[in-house]
Amino acid sequence: MRARQLGITTGLGTPGELNAITDVPGVRVGHCTLIEGQTVRTGVTVIQPRPGEARLQPSFAGVHVLNGNGDATGLEWIREAGLLTTPIAFTNTHSVGTVRDALIAAERDSLADPSTYWCMPVVMETYDGVLNDIWGQHVRPEHVRAALADARSGPVGEGAVGGGTGMICHEFKGGIGTASRKLSAEQGGWTVGALLQANHGQRRELRVDGYPVGRVLGDLPSPFAKRGEPGMGSIVVVIATDAPLLPHQCQRLAQRASIGIARTGGGTEDSSGDLFLAFSTADQQLPPAGYGRKGVAFSQGVAMVNNDHISPLFSAAAEAVEEAIVNALLAGVDMHTADGVPVPALEGERLLAALRQTGWKPADPV
Repeated sequence: MRARQLGITTGLGTPGELNAITDVPGVRVGHCTLIEGQTVRTGVTVIQPRPGEARLQPSFAGVHVLNGNGDATGLEWIREAGLLTTPIAFTNTHSVGTVRDALIAAERDSLADPSTYWCMPVVMETYDGVLNDIWGQHVRPEHVRAALADARSGPVGEGAVGGGTGMICHEFKGGIGTASRKLSAEQGGWTVGALLQANHGQRRELRVDGYPVGRVLGDLPSPFAKRGEPGMGSIVVVIATDAPLLPHQCQRLAQRASIGIARTGGGTEDSSGDLFLAFSTADQQLPPAGYGRKGVAFSQGVAMVNNDHISPLFSAAAEAVEEAIVNALLAGVDMHTADGVPVPALEGERLLAALRQTGWKPADPV
């Protein structure tokens, strides 16, 4: 069950219809999940920012790094140009290069004349080496193609799917999570959605709806009983909106992922790579990427949200990230490491019991 089905609400905002990043029109998500034997627990998740090809209709985008103990490809060009022109992928730390190369090959295959274009895809990672044979580099190009083919609008798979298959969050089974917020007409009527790969946090720090549930869940086994240490890992976040934001405003929106992570008790580990990206799907009529000056106007007009009205978007992003982390936890399934250490899922009734023990009262189920 997801958080809202249990009566757990984060913040005062209103979720979109699916409470997912795909509530932002045009955004699509696809997964390829790899589970083989006792050692392979990994995969790929792909986010397509537009209904068609991203290079034909670039999006303004911005990035923010809370803690840099991680990596991602393609971010420097986004910082420089403020443009997202490719899909975004999540995977494990040692598969970043394979996924990047496969996305480039897919882009090449879609071009009538590849000599006219180049691309630097965005690939973001977190470490799944506790549950997965990460040195085996089991993610291959065909798995990237499968995730691309799976990309669709509608409900989004969560938990141990795609890039999140082998991830651990607050010492529970973690993985992919998503949520969204729909602003009122008086606030602009825009949608903000988040998709994240949660592989971070210590259990004792876990908070849900502001309540310190991690303090009463210490009797469950830790997946780090034999190797590693609590809190190791990372979280990567993508935020999408249909609000017309300029690149620096997208960067500001990406920063607000930090607040959602902090509200759930994360964001303070040296060993965590916390990397965030935000993009706008507003129709700015930006020229296709990679074709140089031919046929491109010297200047053009673009729209932007007035900064005096941007705060509700920031609040929506923080709430969506907070709820997406809880959804990732609740979607988890029990797993074991190859040497037999249990990685428990955070089952819904167990979470509710912990919440009640810390003084929480439920909202009306949605």
